[in-house]
Amino acid sequence: MKILGAFFLSAVMALAADITGTWTANVVLSAGSGSPKLEFKQTGETLTGTYHGQFGDAAIKGTVKGDKVEFSFGTDQAAAKYIGTVNGKKMVGTVEYGELGSGTFDATKD
Repeated sequence: MKILGAFFLSAVMALAADITGTWTANVVLSAGSGSPKLEFKQTGETLTGTYHGQFGDAAIKGTVKGDKVEFSFGTDQAAAKYIGTVNGKKMVGTVEYGELGSGTFDATKD
C-alpha cells in the first residue's frame, strides 16, 4: 500500500507546474494596462519573487497548486492579487488592483 501511495504522490508532484524564472506579463485593468516583469522562485507549493513594473519593485508571495497559481504583492492598503492557471510557458488569469480596479493578465515565460 505504501508503494501505491508513493506512486500517486509522485504522479501528483509531476503534474504540478514549476514557474521558477522570469515572466513578461500583459495586464489590462479598467484604469489602464502595463507589461510588468515577474521573477518567481518556487519551492514546492510556495512561491516568492519580485514584481518589476509601473509601481516599482515589490516582493511577491503566493502558492502554486497543480496548474493553479495565486500571488500578491504590496501592502494591506495597496495590494495587487493575481489568480490564474499555468500551461507550460503560458499563464492566464484575473487580477485585482484595489482602487485601480480589476482585470485580466496573461504572461509568457522568458
